[in-house]
Amino acid sequence: MQKDKFRDQFRRALRRDLWLTLAPVALIIATAFAVTFYFVKPAPPKTLVLAVAPDEGGFRYFAKRYQEFLARHGVTLELRTTKGSLSNIELLADDQSQVDVAFVQSGSLSGDKDTRIVSLGSLSYVPLWIFYRGEPIDDVIGLRGRRIAVGPAESGTRALALTLLKANGADKAPTELLPLERDEAIKQLKEGHIDAVFLVAPAESPPIQKLAAVPGVRLLSFTRADAYTRRFPYLTKHVLPRGVFDFAADIPEHDVVLLSPTANLVARDTLHPALAYLLMRTASEIHSSSGLLDRAGEFPAPLETGFPLSSEARRYYQAGAPFLQRYLPFWAANLVDRLWVMLVPIIAVLVPLGRAVPALLLWRVRSRIFRWYARLKELEIQLEENPDRPMLEDMMKRLDETEREVNRIPIPLSYAENLYFFREHIDIVRRRIARRLTGAPELEGARTPMVS
Repeated sequence: MQKDKFRDQFRRALRRDLWLTLAPVALIIATAFAVTFYFVKPAPPKTLVLAVAPDEGGFRYFAKRYQEFLARHGVTLELRTTKGSLSNIELLADDQSQVDVAFVQSGSLSGDKDTRIVSLGSLSYVPLWIFYRGEPIDDVIGLRGRRIAVGPAESGTRALALTLLKANGADKAPTELLPLERDEAIKQLKEGHIDAVFLVAPAESPPIQKLAAVPGVRLLSFTRADAYTRRFPYLTKHVLPRGVFDFAADIPEHDVVLLSPTANLVARDTLHPALAYLLMRTASEIHSSSGLLDRAGEFPAPLETGFPLSSEARRYYQAGAPFLQRYLPFWAANLVDRLWVMLVPIIAVLVPLGRAVPALLLWRVRSRIFRWYARLKELEIQLEENPDRPMLEDMMKRLDETEREVNRIPIPLSYAENLYFFREHIDIVRRRIARRLTGAPELEGARTPMVS
């Protein structure tokens, strides 16, 4: 029964030592992890909202392919249909719109740049096509005084058309500017109800190739294309070769000089970096092939868009995708990237504490024994004062009590040597007292070696 009681006391004392030693350590570790976690990037959302104008630049086709690619990586891409690039920019600038990214035509931005919107790169050339009826003209200035379809009010097509018309002084009366949708504008041009139409679309677009073959409809070739590209850096000069649409019918019947803005992927500056890299990988997958005007591997590219290039995009175009995303699935790469920061508290806190914990536990165990050395020292001091026999007997009694108390101290086996050292020191003091009681001379150097 006594043995079981001692065992219970031993276990309770050991648990108390462990708690008193580990509790401060656990608190320090938890604090370190909490501070570190504050700086860890949150997990990227699993849903993105993309603003896209269906009748502008072939964006709807690209949006569908983006959906498919992102879905393979566990990200859902929701499409928000808009009226044009200007609407897309407004949605990105509106914190309440919940739009994350958008397809935008270069040259659509008017006024001051919104610093909350950044570019992830240009995706392709989307040329400006000016189809007209009447005598041949070689520049926009020749459209002065005509009925022109320039696209809906919020479209990038209209923004670019007004820029070029205004630069040539052709935007004022008697010029009539009509905000017609693409299909309606093409229909009215074919029927002769309007004189010209501005369209922004890829060279591979079927409506463009069909309209180029309509009798009586001409395609404007910009003779001053170099001057336009100098004034408007977001435009690029291209030559559409003769017959590239239809060799048999020789359409177009001569080389055509085109001006081309670019289709661009822009985003809020708060877009999660992991998603920014994933979107640029998507762009590389979809837009890197060659076309009638694009060379293989030319896109995506960090061209002029009217918006600052994001820091992630700058690194991507300089060094490619992050190392982890090259070799791991998106979710795994992101998880490893986030948890990598957690190694800081492990290295800076756990390693030193791992060495300190055993020392703290040893100190607590030994402290139970060392506090009894004060009683031994007290007895030795009294021996130096030549005590009488009753006092010596009392000292011997106190020494025996001390030994019994010490023997009850619960000590783990790995630290038991400290208990035996103390018992040896008790024996030294006991022998000194015994010699005094028997009147035997005390041996030279018989002192208890105190522990510092």
